[in-house]
Amino acid sequence: MVKKEMIAMLLAGGQGSRLGVLTRKVAKPAVSFGGKYRIIDFPLSNCIDSGVDTVGVLTQYQPLRLNTHIGIGIPWDLDRNVGGVTVLPPYEKSTNSEWYTGTANAIYQNIDYMESFNPEYVLILSGDHIYKMDYQVMLDFHKKNGAEVTLAVMPVPMEEAKRFGIVITDDNSKIQEFEEKPEHPHSNLASMGIYIFNWKTLKEALIAKADQPALDFGKHVIPYCHSKQAPIYAYEYNGYWKDVGTLHSYWEANMELIDIIPEFNLYEEYWKIYTKSDALTPQYISSESKVERCLIGEGAEIHGEVYSSIIGCNVEIGKGAVVRDSIIMNDTVIGEGCEINKTIIAENTVLGKGVKTGTGDEVENETDPHIYNNGLVCIGEKTTIPDNVTIGKNSVVYGKTDASDYPGGDLGSGKTLIKEGEKA
Repeated sequence: MVKKEMIAMLLAGGQGSRLGVLTRKVAKPAVSFGGKYRIIDFPLSNCIDSGVDTVGVLTQYQPLRLNTHIGIGIPWDLDRNVGGVTVLPPYEKSTNSEWYTGTANAIYQNIDYMESFNPEYVLILSGDHIYKMDYQVMLDFHKKNGAEVTLAVMPVPMEEAKRFGIVITDDNSKIQEFEEKPEHPHSNLASMGIYIFNWKTLKEALIAKADQPALDFGKHVIPYCHSKQAPIYAYEYNGYWKDVGTLHSYWEANMELIDIIPEFNLYEEYWKIYTKSDALTPQYISSESKVERCLIGEGAEIHGEVYSSIIGCNVEIGKGAVVRDSIIMNDTVIGEGCEINKTIIAENTVLGKGVKTGTGDEVENETDPHIYNNGLVCIGEKTTIPDNVTIGKNSVVYGKTDASDYPGGDLGSGKTLIKEGEKA
């Protein structure tokens, strides 16, 4: 029988609804990041950089782009005869068939997959965070302490602590208490959703709690292990880690890549981030263009001005266009004379000539103020916008729009324009 010391299970089924139209047709881990990458590239690259060569990727919501991106794992050197990367969608069973209903339920439904590698340890990861971590160091910590479960934790500001699972530890990092999203947190050490379990401990907990609706690690599995007096330890991580779960945090994390000395460095030789790369032509920056503090993907053609922005692959920016503080994803066309400010534009979108975004005063979004805020404009994938329209702050546009959708050529701040037939 095959024996692997540690295998990874990467949870990549989430919709990421707080990313609004960006995740309407694509799972959150497959959303583009930093021009040429997708969010899932970061945990996958961490696995191979940490020497973990067996990864099960659990998909569910809109998995097509994720499946195509991962393929057989070649970019991450995960195309192995034994192990490698395996995409694990929910599947039809003879007795009952169900979607993955919670993070731990997804793992429970794949016990046979994990069993086939006879692992000593199982690493549970989330597919939607931006960070670099050596999981081997975390495993060494787990072994040294004789732990059955180790949670990666990091300090967060006290006022944000109630958004996380919070741990209270003794002086030896052993967890005394675990509170899932407490109203009044007693500590600011937050669980990062990265766990190492002894396989026997994980299997026992999953089977014992299998009948829980929406079986979850924070709510069910870890409290169960704690109740059994299993030694649970907290591995404190102090590097860069970003949950890009909201449009604003997603925009911020992208903008941090272009800081003069970026806190998160994509260019470290010893810890590479791998991705599926198409064979593309070199980028072209014309003589009349200006480019300052940007990341620009291969195949991009820049004829206008671009400042403090992330430009994806095969993006065209027309003459006289000015792009500032924006994220333009792959295969998008920005027409001549456009003025694009603090805007996220998803893939395969076409903006006509003279379009202006991010204008006017800030007004709360009329339908989803918890998603579209902080003055950002968000334009979904495969959207078309006609010539010479103006789009205000905190607004969202999705679908094939035409001049009749913009009375007086204007979509005011805080407006939601989602074309019929493109409903959520």
